Amino acid sequence: MIPEEDLGPKWLRDYGDIEADIRQMREFATRLEAEVRRNYAPHLAYIADDMSVKLPDPCDAFIELVHFLTAHQQVQQDSTNRVYDVASYTGGLANAAGTISQRYEGSDAFAQARVQDVERALRGVQGPVRGDQPSGPPTVPDPAGAPTTPEVLP
Repeated sequence: MIPEEDLGPKWLRDYGDIEADIRQMREFATRLEAEVRRNYAPHLAYIADDMSVKLPDPCDAFIELVHFLTAHQQVQQDSTNRVYDVASYTGGLANAAGTISQRYEGSDAFAQARVQDVERALRGVQGPVRGDQPSGPPTVPDPAGAPTTPEVLP
């Protein structure tokens, strides 16, 4: 009998095997890749255009507006990065699922596939760069940066 303190956390005690249907994994990878390519990636250019609109430079005397626009630009850039990351990493997830399904398709995958194989496939997920999708998120202009036009202060 194992002492209570050596059993580990209670939520891990009923840990069991994970079963996966390799054919369904391949189908999932194909459908996910098609969904991203057909219904997500084409809209990235529109999002980039909307997010990269240059706002007028604020008056330096209105410090609250300068701080707000600086924070707004940072959130806008982070949001743009995440939108592009979804397309890249979802495509990478589809590639990882496809790789695993190809590797174990003709074998007894339940006996041979290991967690480290899945982790290795997911570790390589960087998101494929395709010709039909922009290479990366645009840089959102900083409205509180250096003024592009002379400012007239009262």
